[in-house]
Amino acid sequence: MRRHRTDERGQTTLMIVGFAFVLAMAVAMVVDASAAYLQRQGLDTVADGAALRGADLGATGREVYTGGVPSGRLELTAAAVRASVHDYLAATGAYGRYPGLRFDVAVDAAASSVTVHLEAPLDLPLTVPGSPGVATVGATGSAVVVAER
Repeated sequence: MRRHRTDERGQTTLMIVGFAFVLAMAVAMVVDASAAYLQRQGLDTVADGAALRGADLGATGREVYTGGVPSGRLELTAAAVRASVHDYLAATGAYGRYPGLRFDVAVDAAASSVTVHLEAPLDLPLTVPGSPGVATVGATGSAVVVAER
């Protein structure tokens, strides 16, 4: 009885191509995650600085000159905080570093606190098939302003 030999040539090639594809997907995922992490770290720094500037300049408006500096917490003006955050972002070049940067400001007058939320699109360096080409990264910073004598 004669045995029929199966030809297994090409099976190894298919397996190597499959592993290479999986490895390329893993590399793309790590590169994209690293890019998102680095942008979030940068936005964290900018958000903290914007919140500090907003709390500082938002509380030194006209009411300080007309009514004096109150003891304890300073009153914040939402319009002044928003304007100072925008000026800070423009002065530090954040709009140039993060194209499409958007910000939102929340002022808690009772606690004299400012919270700044930043969002910026991130063009992913490598895209995994089926994933979006552009992601949004956000960061939040907050500050409280207290008058000390």
